[in-house]
Amino acid sequence: MSESHAGGGAWIRRFHPSPDAGVRLVCFPHAGGSAGFFHRLSRDLAPGAEVLAVQYPGRQDRRGEPNIPDLAGLADRAAEALRPALSGTAPFALFGHSMGATLAYEVARRLRSDGRGAAALFVSARTAPHRSVDHGRHELSDRELVEDVLALGGTAAGVLDDPELLEMVLPSIRSDYRAVGSYRHAPGPLLDCAVHAFTGVSDPRVPVAELRHWAECTEGPFGLEVFSGGHFYLVERHEEFTRSLAGCLKQLASASG
Repeated sequence: MSESHAGGGAWIRRFHPSPDAGVRLVCFPHAGGSAGFFHRLSRDLAPGAEVLAVQYPGRQDRRGEPNIPDLAGLADRAAEALRPALSGTAPFALFGHSMGATLAYEVARRLRSDGRGAAALFVSARTAPHRSVDHGRHELSDRELVEDVLALGGTAAGVLDDPELLEMVLPSIRSDYRAVGSYRHAPGPLLDCAVHAFTGVSDPRVPVAELRHWAECTEGPFGLEVFSGGHFYLVERHEEFTRSLAGCLKQLASASG
């Protein structure tokens, strides 16, 4: 798997560098996830759009670094790393899946305060930040935590059945669950960019109706698309989802041209 770390250090992965792309898409993984989750999406969007996948501390090649069990702290660090990576005139958008949606929103707020706002925020399979509720999942036992992850379908059962692999990934999963559980939305200015929400109709965690509340986070336009599938519909319906996202990104690129 080829990748580039340029312009973002340890935080950013460019699996398919596309310096002439008309738009860049910064992708934030789900709880326990890593930048590699977006490798296929990066491949299929290039070269029209360049994907910058965020790699959180504590996983894969950053396993030796401590996890950050706090979404505000994680957003501060991610925004700092992204600022030089997003220099230039090409518009950029942010995309986050599940926990990554809340994180993408918080990063969008920070970048907007710098005067370098995103052209759009794409959120996936996540309750709007001001409606976030602590369900205490970060307090589950190791076994219960594994069962919760498996119920969402995002991690191969074989990985969590392997004691050595489980020892590697469980700390990051628990840290991310703790970050989600402790998150509290801080009131502030609304975003001014478009917000587009995606979700799976059979998501066991987030009802479709909850996605509509993301419209309350921006003064810009709002859109919602519902796909067949569960919490990881974007894997189950990859081609369909990618076509839709590519269409949105093409519009952003055309609008800035």
